[in-house]
Amino acid sequence: MISGADLWTVCYTVGGVAIVASLAGLVALRLVAARSVATILTVIAAVTVAATLAGVVVITREMLISPMDLDLVMAVVVIAGIAGFVVSLLIGRRVSAASRLLLGAVQEVGRSGEYHRPSAVLPAELAGLSDALAQAHTRLAEARDRERALEASRRELVAWVSHDLRTPLAGLRAMAEALEDGVVSDRHTVGSYHTQIRKETDRLTLMIDDLFELSRIHAGALRLSRRPVGLGELIGEALTSAEPLARAKGVRLHGSWGACRPVMADTAEVGRALRNLVTNAIRHTPSDGAIEVLGDEESGMATVSVSDSCGGIPVEHLPRVFDVAFRGETARTPGPAEGAGLGLSIARGIIEAHSGQIAVRNVGVGCQFMIRLPLVSGAGFPRPARRAAHALAQPATFDLLDRSAGLVDH
Repeated sequence: MISGADLWTVCYTVGGVAIVASLAGLVALRLVAARSVATILTVIAAVTVAATLAGVVVITREMLISPMDLDLVMAVVVIAGIAGFVVSLLIGRRVSAASRLLLGAVQEVGRSGEYHRPSAVLPAELAGLSDALAQAHTRLAEARDRERALEASRRELVAWVSHDLRTPLAGLRAMAEALEDGVVSDRHTVGSYHTQIRKETDRLTLMIDDLFELSRIHAGALRLSRRPVGLGELIGEALTSAEPLARAKGVRLHGSWGACRPVMADTAEVGRALRNLVTNAIRHTPSDGAIEVLGDEESGMATVSVSDSCGGIPVEHLPRVFDVAFRGETARTPGPAEGAGLGLSIARGIIEAHSGQIAVRNVGVGCQFMIRLPLVSGAGFPRPARRAAHALAQPATFDLLDRSAGLVDH
């Protein structure tokens, strides 16, 4: 049985050897820190085997073990050390090979633009890193696609707006020069020129207002003054504003809303979004056509739909309807009552700024724009009372109905 003195000798001997071996190992690891994982593992195995051999030699000398026993112990330690070296080399080569595969996959991204996970089985840490790289690449690709779409939209907007501004400005300049040079002098023509100048100026003002509003939306600088407002107020104001345009074109307007809680919204901004939708519907609805605006509460959200009889939107154009300056037609010169094609983009920006959604689909003989807005939370707001219907004379029939019993399926 080993004595206490011998145990103490073993402890301080092994401890001293371990400290020296650890310091040597730290120095060696610092020197090979930039080398491959295989090299680092080999150094670790070498330090471990060297420390074990040194400890065995010192202890055998202290304990006065016979040369035969010492040779036996040394043989066992050397064999174990060789096995440790072999295992370290194999593990190091496997980790290095996995690292090279991962590095090759990352470098391939620069050439092909796609990240493909290595097909070989990777260690858990490298597999996690590969998954993180794949997710990061996916997010970067999505962000890059969005940025490309936005940049294309910006270029398209600049080109289209430049054209739309240049055309009325050329007309204004021609009329101004004609008046200035006295080419036009009769009273009727001069009055007609003045009227046309005013109309073109108003259209340019609306176009500039749309551009300013869109820039605020894209910059996140849209300031909202929210208050509880009923759907009836929003729909009524939008239809009242659009009624002259509908009357001039001979389009019938119908508006109705069911009893529901109010929405927390900026009245001016949401009203503008609704006016843009109704005005867009009027422009694309033929004379004697009809437009129906319905409001109701559905699944805890306030819904407003604007349905027209424009004949529908081509399926391939539906995803682009809310894109900046998209008009769905090849002709770039807008009509006298048209803007820069920003109305639907502005409507989307306003509705999304209110944490709502906006969508479009083909329904029947036309298309339907649907807005969903969050309702005011809490029970402190009673449902609105039933409103009586009223109508304006033809050619633009303008019906405002409150259908508390619910909306007819459209």
